[in-house]
Amino acid sequence: MHRGIEKFLRQIAAAGVAGLVIPDFPLEEAADLLQAASKMGIDVILLVAPTSSAERIEAIARSSQGFIYLVSVTGVTGVRSQLEIRVSDLLKQIRGVTDKPIAVGFGISEAAQAHQVREWGADGVIVGSAFVKQLAQGTPDQGLLAIAQFCQSLKAAIKTTNTSTNTSLDSTDKVD
Repeated sequence: MHRGIEKFLRQIAAAGVAGLVIPDFPLEEAADLLQAASKMGIDVILLVAPTSSAERIEAIARSSQGFIYLVSVTGVTGVRSQLEIRVSDLLKQIRGVTDKPIAVGFGISEAAQAHQVREWGADGVIVGSAFVKQLAQGTPDQGLLAIAQFCQSLKAAIKTTNTSTNTSLDSTDKVD
């Protein structure tokens, strides 16, 4: 905001950015950003929280560009040992108001969790903290190898099923 919306968007567009996630950016303040980003071909992905009301979920689904980011937990991001069953219900609720893809993030830390959210109907999973944990293993080269192996385990877990669209990833898809 300090840099200016249009200047910021021009800079990230020049760098090849196609989508933008801004946590803690309320829908009520997003209109100018959404409009400017749309003109520049940059999708602004909005987040649905587990505490979002039905009305708010509908408003976010209407406004989000590209896909909808479903936050799987209340609280801060990070590795979790299990996912809240409420995610399944939220996916169904969101699916009832939009046909946009839905990705689930916050707390996805293992392949079984990625598989579970795909089974529940998510189109994708978002992993962050678990990558950082993998990178911290040994030397930088060992960390990168750990990330590659972790990505392959995630890919295998989500490849088997996608109940929302009845598609699976092609065996030639790469995880970079």
